[in-house]
This record gives sequence, structure tokens and C-alpha cells, in this order.
Amino acid sequence: MKLDYIKEPKLEFAFGQHEEHPRDGLFLYGPIKDSAAPETLRYGVIGTPQGIERFSRWSQTISGYIKRFESRLNPEAQHHTSFPGFESVYRSKWPSEPLARIIVPNTEIERAMKIANRFEAIKRAVDQYVDPLIEYSQKEEAEPAFWFVVIPEIVYRLGRPTSKVPKSEAIRGNVMISQRRAKLIKTAPTLFGLDEEEAEVYLYAKNFRRQLKARLLKDKIVTQIVRETTLAPEDFKTSFGGLQRKVEDPATIAWKLCTAAYYKAGGKPWRLSGVRPGVCYVGLVYKQTDPDGEDPNACCAAQMFLASGDGVVFRGAVGPWYTASSKEYHLKQSPAAQLMSLVVSEYKRLHGNEEPKELFIHGRSRFNEEEWAGFQSAVPATTNLVGVQIRDAKSELKLFRPGAFPVIRGTALKVSDRAAYLWTSGYVPRLNTYLGPETPNPLFVNIQKGACDQNTVLADVMRLTKLNYNTCLFNDRLPVTIKFANAVGEILVSAPQTEEPKLPFKFYI
Repeated sequence: MKLDYIKEPKLEFAFGQHEEHPRDGLFLYGPIKDSAAPETLRYGVIGTPQGIERFSRWSQTISGYIKRFESRLNPEAQHHTSFPGFESVYRSKWPSEPLARIIVPNTEIERAMKIANRFEAIKRAVDQYVDPLIEYSQKEEAEPAFWFVVIPEIVYRLGRPTSKVPKSEAIRGNVMISQRRAKLIKTAPTLFGLDEEEAEVYLYAKNFRRQLKARLLKDKIVTQIVRETTLAPEDFKTSFGGLQRKVEDPATIAWKLCTAAYYKAGGKPWRLSGVRPGVCYVGLVYKQTDPDGEDPNACCAAQMFLASGDGVVFRGAVGPWYTASSKEYHLKQSPAAQLMSLVVSEYKRLHGNEEPKELFIHGRSRFNEEEWAGFQSAVPATTNLVGVQIRDAKSELKLFRPGAFPVIRGTALKVSDRAAYLWTSGYVPRLNTYLGPETPNPLFVNIQKGACDQNTVLADVMRLTKLNYNTCLFNDRLPVTIKFANAVGEILVSAPQTEEPKLPFKFYI
């Protein structure tokens, strides 16, 4: 074994300037400026009357300076940053009024969320947002680049798979058939088709966020979901005078929501620095279509990420990819080839018909021979194809060092010339702290197929932990190719898909 250190990667901002921390680069230089950078953000807002009013108040605050939170427990830490104001950071105008407003009746939301049948409840609640968004998109010429979807707390509280309505508050809905009966109808249709209409509700996930995102893919509507309590926490106090929910400080919320908004409006906040020309990263996505049932089929997809920050999701074939004995997903050769053909074709479209020089496939499981043969058959002979297994190793190894802080982020314990434990979380000198509750855990990074220098692979993994535009944090623990795999998979199976979506990553986060 050999202990090594992978240097903290930098990011590129406007004027070709480089910094480690996204907020440093945005504050000092601004975001990447190209033809897609918006001069003015064209956003819309949909929510209850109270939600839209709370959004309007929050919108006024981000035009000016918001002081950073100062911790009395750790005053030397630098992970909190003041927010200078939207236009000062992003060099783009934030209109005081949205391009469009859509009001959702509060009474309809509350009634829908309290329906006893949770499939019907979530579907009805999502209808209140999806239907007017699609109608607006089809009728209006001046369409927002993205929408803020402001949700009341009842949607968050009752809009998740395990949520239950108290019996005293539950109301009866319109769907009378059970989920079990709905599954039987698939194989034995009824004479008049009436039960089939009711059975359709069970094709949608019992998760408000995932279902909403999934149902808007077809119409290519980008959204940013935000809770009312995030925008106006002071409006929600308990009987004891404290806040109902602990939220982050206003400056941090502004950094996160505004960076996500700039990205979803078409801008690139930053891009990876020092990445080799012609490199492409692909994360494999798997999700069982019916994880609670007996259906062995799973949806497979690929997330492609480029050094420019662009990300595209490709939906692949649905099939029996999951093996219960090994708890792993593996494609057959033909669907593996089809999926990788989509990736290569899109890469060439974005790069003037040039083929990728290097293509890294990241997955949580090992690659078997059959699926790897499929990947190889779809990749040009001139492209160096490498398969990298990246999995959580939190239960395998702990590494300690003397002093007040844990191991530094970037520490690598190499167990061979192809496998290593990599600490992507740990003490960060720039922040002068470790942002974690316990001893940091490593990732296991294994170059399982193909050939590439180990330090190059580890440095790439470190870079890809800094490509999350939805948080504007210093880094994530997982690379973006792995971090969002489960979330993307959940969205792809949360509603029936009438076509194979090939959409930018911003539609999913």
C-alpha cells in the first residue's frame, strides 16, 4: 500500500481565471461568458398566492448584499460567504418581476394531499402544477427559460413515498380499485375499459418532486422546486416562538438558489480546469421499474458530462438487468452498444463531428464481459475506453491523523496500480475546516476495464465532485457521474414516458 495526495483541482471562470472555490471565482471574476450566457434571467413562478408573495419578498433581497453567517463555535472557518447581490456575482440582470406568474389554489392543493389513496393524492397535487405549466408552454410565445415551483409545507410533508395522512384528516378520492387490482388489469383488461382509466394512477410515483420532473420532460420545461419555508422561514414559527424548520443562513440560500437559477437559465457558472482535450465522462444509471413488485425489469440510462460543464441524460432500454443474487445491474451486449452509441453520437454533435479521445464509464458495480463488449463495439477504435468502478467504502476503512482535523481531502491510499481508496471529503485548507459530523469515509476507485494512469483517474474523480451547480458548494463527496445516478433513475421511472428523452441535465435536478 502507498499513501498519496491528489492536489485540489481548480475551476475556470470568466477571463480564463482559476480558483478552487466556486464562490471565490464567481465573486472575483463572474461566470463563464459564452453565447448561451443570459443577459437577463427569464424566469416564471408558480405557487399558491402565499407562496408567490413569499417568493417576491425573497426576490427583492437577492438584488443587494447579504452578510455571511458567522459561527461563534468555529470563527476561523471560511465555509460561509457573503452574497454580494445577483448582478454583482453573475453579471446578469435579475428582473424584480417574473416573466410569468401562475397561481395554484391553496384549497385544491390541501384537498389533493389529504386523499387517502396516496397514488391518487400525489397525482392530483402534481396535476395542479403540471397542467397549467404545459398549457402556458403551448399557448404563450414568450416562455420563461425556467420556472420556480414554490411548494407549501403540506406538499413536502405529505408528498413523499412514506408519507401518511392522519385518519382524522384523510378524505375519499375518486379511485376505487386497489394497486393489486390495477396490476391484474395489465394482463386481463376489462370489457369497457373503465377500470383501466383508474388504474393509470398507479403508473405514477408516490413522490411529488420526482413525478413533477418526470411529467415535464416531454414538454421540455425546466423547474427549480423550492419550499415556502426556505424563502420565508420567519413566517413559520412554532407556538414557542422558534422556527418550524431549521434552514441555512440567507447568504447560503442565495448562493445556492441563484447559481441553480443562472445554470437553468442557460448560463455556465464555471467549468472544470485542466481537463484533457477530448475527454468525456459517463455515469451509468439503473432503476427498477417496480421495486416493490415482482417485475425484474429496470430502466438503464447514461449521464454524459463534459469539461465545459454540459451534461446530457440518455434513456436506454428497459429489461431484466438486475440480478438479485449479486445485487448488481448489468446490460446485455446489444442494449449496451445502443446506449453507448447515443453517447458517442451526441458527443460528436457537440464537437463538430470529432470523436472523443477518452471516454470514461463510471459505475457503482463491476463491469461484466458481455456489457463491456457492447460498450466497446459502439466506441470508435481511436477512443481510449476506460471502465471505472466507484463505490462507497464507508464500512471498509478508516484513516486517522494526529491533530484537531481529520485527513485532508485528496488523500489516496493506493492498494494496487489500479485500485485506491480516495478521500473526497476531509479537511479543506481553503475553508480551514472539515464539513462533516464524523470521521470522513473514502470512496473505492477501481480501474476495472481499459488502461489509464491511476493518478489521472483519481484527479478526474476529484474534479467531478466540483460540478454540482445546484449547491455552489466547495465540493460534493461523490463525483457528479455517480451522485445523481439514483435521482435521475427515479425520475425516469416516476411517470410513463412516451418517447426516449435525450435532455440536458438541468431538466433532472
